[in-house]
Amino acid sequence: MWFRNLQIFRLTSEWAYSTDALSAALQKGIFQGCGATDRVARGWVPPRDEAGELVFSLNRQQLIALGVEQKLLPVSVVRQYAKSRLVDIEAAQGYKPGRKQVRDVIEQLEIELLPRAFVKRGLTYVWIDPVNRWLLVDASSSTRADEVMEHLKLSLGELPVTLIKTQMAPSTAMTQWLAAGHAPGSFSIDRDCELRAMVEERAAVRYVRHNLDSDEVRAHIAGGKTATRLALTWHDRVAFVLTEQLQIKRLAFLDLLKEDAERQSENADDLFAADFTLMSGELAQLLAQLIEVLGGEGE
Repeated sequence: MWFRNLQIFRLTSEWAYSTDALSAALQKGIFQGCGATDRVARGWVPPRDEAGELVFSLNRQQLIALGVEQKLLPVSVVRQYAKSRLVDIEAAQGYKPGRKQVRDVIEQLEIELLPRAFVKRGLTYVWIDPVNRWLLVDASSSTRADEVMEHLKLSLGELPVTLIKTQMAPSTAMTQWLAAGHAPGSFSIDRDCELRAMVEERAAVRYVRHNLDSDEVRAHIAGGKTATRLALTWHDRVAFVLTEQLQIKRLAFLDLLKEDAERQSENADDLFAADFTLMSGELAQLLAQLIEVLGGEGE
């Protein structure tokens, strides 16, 4: 359940949904699974596999989960079947099938093959923090987060959120930190980063497990490159990569935190609750301090 990524949204007004109200609203978009000819299905599922519990709530924090089921039907497989069928059609009618006929055959084969396709399932968590007015999606891409947000909007009718913005652009701040050789506050620079030129060619340099407090890195910055990704650690407890879009990726929590959760737990339900409590508490503090070192929130 520990989040690996954060797409960060700000609640623009007071969150009006109690646990029961949110659960009732999510019933409108509950997960149904793919039908025989469906390629993809999305819907809300219990975040901790507790039947009927669409919202897990603890200490005024809410956790929901969007389930996704997708059928995998490679184009190469469809073409293989189509090739064989088109050969039979040509033999029967005495001439090669035209473009429309080929297209019709492919579409018909997709319908026939979909019920036999492999199914891939996924789960995306959404953490709602009404206390600090955050809505966080555990997604590695903005596209995946947008899908989740659209489904949530369909369930709620409206969604009072906006992307978080800061006074200082993350790329500007990360570049300054690298040039100085250290990050402010409780943050420290790790060993991964990406530097990119702002000119048309967008030349890029990536460092992986590399000492970033070096003349080489500063020379790239002096030459006009800016940081688009930077690995950081907060309070020696949480490691992550910050991007120029103010996304957080590759979240990694210190093992000690997880051990604390395990010590507080007697069963799987207790462990889930302890994990969520520790994770939400740590990330709420991390986000507050991250926004602070970026100059506070912007308009």
